[in-house]
Amino acid sequence: MSSQLQDRAVLAAYDYCRDLTKREAKNWYYGFISLPPEKRRAIYAAYAFSRECDDDADAQGSPEAKRSALAHTRRRLEQAYEGSTDDAVLVALGDAARRYDVPRAYFEELLAGVEMDLDISRYASFDDLRLYCYRVASVVGLICLQIFGYSAERAVQYAVDLGLALQLTNIMRDVKEDAERGRIYIPQDEIRRFGYSEEELLAGAYTEPFRQLMAFQAQRAWSFHASGARLLPLLDVRARACTATMQGIYREILQRIEAADYAVFNGRVSLSGRDKLGLTASVWLRCLLGSGTRQ
Repeated sequence: MSSQLQDRAVLAAYDYCRDLTKREAKNWYYGFISLPPEKRRAIYAAYAFSRECDDDADAQGSPEAKRSALAHTRRRLEQAYEGSTDDAVLVALGDAARRYDVPRAYFEELLAGVEMDLDISRYASFDDLRLYCYRVASVVGLICLQIFGYSAERAVQYAVDLGLALQLTNIMRDVKEDAERGRIYIPQDEIRRFGYSEEELLAGAYTEPFRQLMAFQAQRAWSFHASGARLLPLLDVRARACTATMQGIYREILQRIEAADYAVFNGRVSLSGRDKLGLTASVWLRCLLGSGTRQ
């Protein structure tokens, strides 16, 4: 293939990932739109691959079939890094990985995290849950950080903590939906510590012990949000605006959960498109003016 045709194929692959991201994850699409085009395309390629990993785990079929699909995705990931594929997502991912020196190990960790959902539906302690959150969320932040670029080594730990903050917020928001699938991500030892029970959670029992349990989860999430916010000053203004926007959305979700006194069984807490647009505009303005974000 000539260099010109190859360049066209790569750009077409990036366009495919961009369109997939816009269709399936508007938060990601609009959240990173202020990045320079090359970095924005790389972020969309990373999202498209992570989406395929999630789809492998969420597809209909037996756990064995899902494991087989994930094993196939691991082989495809190898092809992406070798440059021996014509699959649009993998062509874009391979190009992005080479441009920004994204370690393949990050994507391997992501696959390992997705695979945990095939075998694990309970977590004995936060240490166990933390590994899951690191794999499915923090490594995504590390991939983004690699694409953004950074010089201070402490940025890596802050990116990890920000990923933990977002995933813990997700877990609080999705307690009802996860329970309906037979999953409980809140650590078992903490459920017992607050005098609540697995049976009550699966039944959607909103009690004072549940409220106290969720308040404890929120306190932990806020501590990781605070640490993750220290990443922002270490990024250039465009990457800072993107990251602050994503964090801002999840901070607002967490605040709304608290405002509802943790009554998450009543319905999924979410932000409207208008809410997200207003938050994005506010965050971008603060970043562009150099005032940062509230920490």
